[in-house]
Amino acid sequence: MVRETILVLISIPTYAIVIGLEILLSSYHNWKSYTFRDTLTNIYLMVLNSVLDVTTRVFTYGVLAWLYAHYRFFTLEPNWLYFTTLVLAVDLLYYWLHRADHSVRFLWAVHVTHHSSEYFNLTTGFRSSVFQPLYRFIFYCPLPLLGFTMPDIAFIHSALQIFGILVHTEYFNRIPVLEYFLVMPTHHRVHHASNVKYLDKNLAQVFIIWDRLFGTFQPEDPKDPPVYGLTKPLEKRDAWNIVMHEWKNILSDLKRPLPIGVRLKYLLWPPGWSHDGRSKTSAQLRREAEDGL
Repeated sequence: MVRETILVLISIPTYAIVIGLEILLSSYHNWKSYTFRDTLTNIYLMVLNSVLDVTTRVFTYGVLAWLYAHYRFFTLEPNWLYFTTLVLAVDLLYYWLHRADHSVRFLWAVHVTHHSSEYFNLTTGFRSSVFQPLYRFIFYCPLPLLGFTMPDIAFIHSALQIFGILVHTEYFNRIPVLEYFLVMPTHHRVHHASNVKYLDKNLAQVFIIWDRLFGTFQPEDPKDPPVYGLTKPLEKRDAWNIVMHEWKNILSDLKRPLPIGVRLKYLLWPPGWSHDGRSKTSAQLRREAEDGL
């Protein structure tokens, strides 16, 4: 994967420079955007995610390559149209992966790690969903069937992730015109907010058009500034609890003396769903807020 290696060699100094500048700005203006513990946690979780990603690639990349070799419908020529289509397709499928992470509780148990920080800075983009490499490839399976090769899929995915990390900042808002097509920091601040009207919004990684098309777009409201973190802040902020706390909650719900169908809903239905109303989904919370309850 020579091209991915080149991306790493370009991205590491880029991250170092922009994060360094953001830390200096935060310190100079006393904005307190960083803490040592939170930043260290972000980096540690990124390392865990990266180790799992690398160790599972033989299988996950192998599945994509096998689908291409045996079941592709088309053989495509790698030209500008091929790569333009692949960029759009990878980002669209990432949108649905991300939407599933917010809509299915056991997937949210993986993804919640990324939303657990109460700070929003460039290193927040490193606070990875540790176990996501185990299932992310499933969402990309349509691509080799359509004739896109595994190395090209992996390269585009990695390239788009760089953009996705760079929008985790409070020191840049938007670019006129482009903000209607591309994800901007103002959009992603909404995504990381725990404010009720911001929950499960702005799910795209690069192209905000997906949120506009599929009804998950929410602009940032100056009258309702984002409050970062989870709707129920964690009591323990060690790395183990950050990664595993929702799995513990799921296990507790599954052990309750309830019909098997109800217990399965605690696993498969949206985060916050409960059979007795003791907790609520983001949609339920939003309806209550709109009704003034």
